[in-house]
Amino acid sequence: METKCRCGCAHVHTASQEKERVPVTPQGKGKFRWAMLNRIWAPLSSCLFLIMGVIFQQQEWEWFARPAIQFGWFLLGFLPVGFPVMREAVEGIMQREWFNEFSLMTLASVGAFYIGEYPEALAVMLLYTLGEMLQDKAVGKATRDIRRLLDVRPEQVEVYQEGAFRTVSPREVKVGELIEVRSGERVPLDGTLQNPHAVFDTSALTGESMPRHMQQGDDVLAGMIAGGQAVRLLVTKLYEQSTLARILNLVQDATERKAPAELFIRRFARVYTPVVMILALLIVLLPAVVSVVHAGFDYVFEDWLYRGLVFLVISCPCALVISIPLGYFGGIGVASRMGILFKGSNYLDAITRVNTVVFDKTGTLTTGSFQVTSMQASGIQEEELLRLLISVEKKSTHPVAQAIVRYAAGRGAEPVEVTALSEQAGYGLEAEVEQHKLLVGNIRLLGERGVSVPDGLANSVSTVVACAVDGCYAGCLLLSDTLKEDSKDAVKALKALKIDNIQMLSGDKQEIVDTFATELGIEKAYGDLLPEGKAAYMERLNSIPDASVAFVGDGMNDAPVLALSDVGIAMGGLGSDAAIESADVVIQTDQPLRVATAISIGRATRKIVMQNIVAAIGMKVLVLLAGTLGFATLWAAVFADVGVALLVVLNSVRILNKKF
Repeated sequence: METKCRCGCAHVHTASQEKERVPVTPQGKGKFRWAMLNRIWAPLSSCLFLIMGVIFQQQEWEWFARPAIQFGWFLLGFLPVGFPVMREAVEGIMQREWFNEFSLMTLASVGAFYIGEYPEALAVMLLYTLGEMLQDKAVGKATRDIRRLLDVRPEQVEVYQEGAFRTVSPREVKVGELIEVRSGERVPLDGTLQNPHAVFDTSALTGESMPRHMQQGDDVLAGMIAGGQAVRLLVTKLYEQSTLARILNLVQDATERKAPAELFIRRFARVYTPVVMILALLIVLLPAVVSVVHAGFDYVFEDWLYRGLVFLVISCPCALVISIPLGYFGGIGVASRMGILFKGSNYLDAITRVNTVVFDKTGTLTTGSFQVTSMQASGIQEEELLRLLISVEKKSTHPVAQAIVRYAAGRGAEPVEVTALSEQAGYGLEAEVEQHKLLVGNIRLLGERGVSVPDGLANSVSTVVACAVDGCYAGCLLLSDTLKEDSKDAVKALKALKIDNIQMLSGDKQEIVDTFATELGIEKAYGDLLPEGKAAYMERLNSIPDASVAFVGDGMNDAPVLALSDVGIAMGGLGSDAAIESADVVIQTDQPLRVATAISIGRATRKIVMQNIVAAIGMKVLVLLAGTLGFATLWAAVFADVGVALLVVLNSVRILNKKF
């Protein structure tokens, strides 16, 4: 991240500090040491000149009492720190950037030399340089931490080519090739697991510290760390298309989308700097006019020039211009660490205004996979019924059939040979098992075959799979989607954030939606909605005055609604690409609880940014007034400017250590 100071200065505050990095080679090491020595030598030598010069003045040594010697001494101390700043001021003027922090400091120090305040002239440049060094260090540390957190792409990978494993760059690996990742190494590419089972650390992607257990065929994402054993993966995406690459691109692009506070400060700074320079000039000239009009007014040019210089030094707005983007970037970084990807600081700001959250149901609040919730057997033992069901359903690839197979296998049922099988589209399966004729499917299938079912079964809100053996009803399984583990906690967390208007939309039957809504504590829930119905409902919500709506979804059919909402939040782990592209915020962990976390991070970031604005402007106004009235010295002005800059930068960095 690179932040160019918009106070008019040509000064570039680089978050990544790329310009200062020197390649680690024998020659590079020498250049690096020389650069560091040069940076330290200049303020150190100026500091020695300042301290010794003040001591000489206090001792009132005769040889140092001569004005020319004092001027020469403090000028020698001034040049190491002052010359680079004056050079930048000249370069800015050559580029028609008249009003910048370098010209402010140059005018202040030259003016101090003019009125004979040599120690203060040197102090202005020395403290300004030290402040810039400390500020750059604080900014650099914060953004390097974020960069280390995100940029976790391995530089090489073992790929199976031409009958052996070879070490190549991940960019050279093609889809369908086999790669091997050793224990403790980070996965470089998305792929499917070829080992029977493996354990991965997913904290870089999801923020979760708990290890994740995976089975053969499961999707493994770039950025995960193999644990316990070497794993082999069949690559499914190219390097540039991997999940990790997508995350990095989202975070890097996020710095280009600015929050309203950032855009305001940039516009403010462009006007602010020339205005304060004009005001400083007026502080010097207006009293002279007053002295001409009123003969009794005693005008001393040096005194009013000094006040103008104090005004100039304190007026630099760099504290605001640097700390506000850094605050938002810190918020984006800490959110990314927790598996929440903001596509820009404008969305980090927008989420703080959300007062209505609308959830899609399937895949967002629920797992999206069917599970057997209950079983009924009639005239047959449950174990026998399960044995017949697993024998038939294992032949089908339907999600409901697979859920039944998992349930029956978990109960210890063993399949037997099926001698005949036919599928009745839209109804179910008809089969022969151990000389028994079976019907397995919905209630309509049994009704068409003249098999009566218990009263009330047709009104069940669950998905019903009924079974008939030799023309007699033998029982049924009830299946339903299940809530995610943290769905209830998500609703509670949102209510704790004073967001009481929580709603749910779904294409499922209203009865099913009502059941989940009651369990979650959501009062407004609407079912039987097609994608266009969801979009129409969102438009009605948006028309409500003062409503700021966040929609949370995961499917392709949610993309229009995500785009319509004030803040669109997509489940990025298993969500569709269309939903992720349409969303403003992506939750990589697929956890609805992270919605509340995202709002908390946004609010904390905005609070820090507002603190920075108030602190920086408030302190500057106080010192500006004090300087104008003659109560503040150049020393106080420099300390205030440097101190406020460091204070707001450190306050911005604070969010990186905040717990959410």
